[in-house]
Amino acid sequence: MKTVYAEIITVGDEILYGQIVDTNSAWMGTELTKIGIRVKQITSVSDEASHIVEALDNARSRADIILITGGLGPTKDDLTKNVLADYFHTELELDEQSLADVTELFKIRGYALTELNRQQAFLPASCTPVRNVLGTAPGMWFEDEGKVFVSMPGVPFEMKRMMEDTVLPQLKAYFKTPHIIHRVIQTVGIPESMLAEKLEDWETNLPQHIRLAYLPHLGGVRLRLTGTSDHAEQLEKELDAEVSKLAALIPKHIFAYGEVPLEEALGKLLKERGLTISAAESCTGGFLAHRMTSVPGSSAYFVGGVVAYDNSVKMQVLGVKPETLQQHGAVSEATVLEMAQNVRQKLNTDIGVATSGIAGPDGGTAEKPVGTIWIAYADQHGSKAKLLQFNKNRQLNIEYTALAVLNLVRQSLNIAVEE
Repeated sequence: MKTVYAEIITVGDEILYGQIVDTNSAWMGTELTKIGIRVKQITSVSDEASHIVEALDNARSRADIILITGGLGPTKDDLTKNVLADYFHTELELDEQSLADVTELFKIRGYALTELNRQQAFLPASCTPVRNVLGTAPGMWFEDEGKVFVSMPGVPFEMKRMMEDTVLPQLKAYFKTPHIIHRVIQTVGIPESMLAEKLEDWETNLPQHIRLAYLPHLGGVRLRLTGTSDHAEQLEKELDAEVSKLAALIPKHIFAYGEVPLEEALGKLLKERGLTISAAESCTGGFLAHRMTSVPGSSAYFVGGVVAYDNSVKMQVLGVKPETLQQHGAVSEATVLEMAQNVRQKLNTDIGVATSGIAGPDGGTAEKPVGTIWIAYADQHGSKAKLLQFNKNRQLNIEYTALAVLNLVRQSLNIAVEE
């Protein structure tokens, strides 16, 4: 079955100026994939007629479906409707249903219909109107030389309602599309390049209709397997088989399947084993606790934390020995081990973790440059510490440290099970 491609064009200077973020395209791409349509390209263009026409010409050369958002408002800078009328060599004419919809919407809101808004009910004669039950600008569906063009408002909730009610069902009926199924595998603790080396042979031998994508992000790499087939059930089995092969190749680096963050996967692990955890944080300033408590239901395993930023708090609240700080310093293996051990005892948890480092951009020395960070883990069986060396970006150092601690806990729990 032929692959059906779509291209998304977003119209508006405000996107190019960075005044708003284009969230529409990401949502549309996800929904199109669900019905077997691949997004070929996403393009943002200015409120300029020639620029819009150029984008339309380029899109139709690559894609079967061209979805346009934005530029349908009542003001002079909203050009999309007029550009489309010229593009398809047609005139604007009043659409009675659209006029009734916008009149009713203004009535509900307690306003009189303005002439500017009345003009929004004038649509290109060759289009099929797409009703907008949440706003004043109707959508437009065009068919030309086997291509489908759909223009919708840029307001996200209006666009989404149109897509769900009308556009997606009609596209699914218009095009016979194959099934596109994704599998997401979350990895941590291994750089993308090393991961690619480990998976090279397996990736080379993937079936032609299954593709692998590496999606690196802060602290890890998401692997996405995408399969395309006319037979959904068979494709599901093939993808499951490939995921099993992958799991055997990198078992220690996979922490979850699907769109699951590390803290959520770790929380599930702690819950399953009935374990509690507490944190003593210096350089992360509570960010680690924030990550863990951002998961709903985290109170089942996260008991609490101490932000021991100043040495006096390390000593008076956590009970770190003065001589430890004097001999080794706050950023040291000895100090961070005491922090993890003591927070575990004071908060009566199964696990204690700790962070202490030089987040930057200042405060480093030749011996301990910015980015020097110690983390530690402690439980009833003992404790261990790990030295990290990051960069001079304060926020990245904090975020990487929190992820490193989460992964240290995950690794420690898995090692305990293997033993």
